[in-house]
Amino acid sequence: MTGPIIRAEGLAKRFGEVEALRAVDLAVEPGTVFGLLGPNGAGKTTSVRIFTTLLTPDTGRAEVAGFDVVRDAVALRGVVGLAGQSAAVDANLTGSENLEMVGRLYHLPRAEAKRRAGEVLERFGLSEAGDRPARTYSGGMRRRLDLGASLVARPKVLFLDEPTTGLDPRSRLDVWAMIRELREEGITLLLTTQYMEEADQLTDRIAVIDLGSVIAEGTADELKARIGGEVLEVAPQDRALADDVASALQGVGGEAKVDERAGRVRIPVGGDAAGVLVEAVRRLDAARIRIGDIALHRPTLDDVFLSLTGHVAEDGSVEEPAPASSGRRRRS
Repeated sequence: MTGPIIRAEGLAKRFGEVEALRAVDLAVEPGTVFGLLGPNGAGKTTSVRIFTTLLTPDTGRAEVAGFDVVRDAVALRGVVGLAGQSAAVDANLTGSENLEMVGRLYHLPRAEAKRRAGEVLERFGLSEAGDRPARTYSGGMRRRLDLGASLVARPKVLFLDEPTTGLDPRSRLDVWAMIRELREEGITLLLTTQYMEEADQLTDRIAVIDLGSVIAEGTADELKARIGGEVLEVAPQDRALADDVASALQGVGGEAKVDERAGRVRIPVGGDAAGVLVEAVRRLDAARIRIGDIALHRPTLDDVFLSLTGHVAEDGSVEEPAPASSGRRRRS
């Protein structure tokens, strides 16, 4: 198809007093991996639920693969797949039975559902475990089975809502490899994540979302270029002194941002970065602040997010309410 395969215009959604989405606009090109990057409560999952017809927007509109998410909801469900944050598998069914059940829910003939289940099991390295109950699977195997279930109907568009949350490093890399393979096959993927490295490694384009609004969009390199130059990162020996570090270094570069969780200060610098480093050490010594670590590095997506929002993406400060929420935000 020509034009974006996923489009949102002015999407807004409230849960009681909470604005989960505020006039979100998005456009995703076919055959790409598009990342929605943001912390818990940013609006990522709400967006995915609207795109997959699990929620209806209060205002605005959205289309996926040419179908309106409200008017054409029934038809749309036949061309999209969804893998959520938790593996949605029946622990008492075997891996094969789980996949066949999904095929039948998509109205595939029994023989076709069985055939596709076998293909998915082989693709995801689960053939030998296909006749075992899913309750005997490891966390990584369950995640692969869940991802496989989302592909049984061969969707045009696949939505992955924080697909690597809770996985060990090896399982996470396995999921990354599968995402790359799916992209090579021409499937469009919308990936939500809190992990900066994940967005950097996998996506063709990223929308940074915070408190229900898209605050920046571009490729990873374009977003990093918004900071420019290098970033001076300072960690005092006493993490409680991070604000004092920011005060002492005011004016050596751009605006100092404090990562409260890590007890670090990040300052974008341009021009004579080495000279800035020397000046920073001189100022901290004059302020009698002992340095645990100080370094210059190229901007990362972490730096971009901290610069845009004033906090890191993985802080988990607010949990996004479920559809049946009373409208309160819970703080961890």
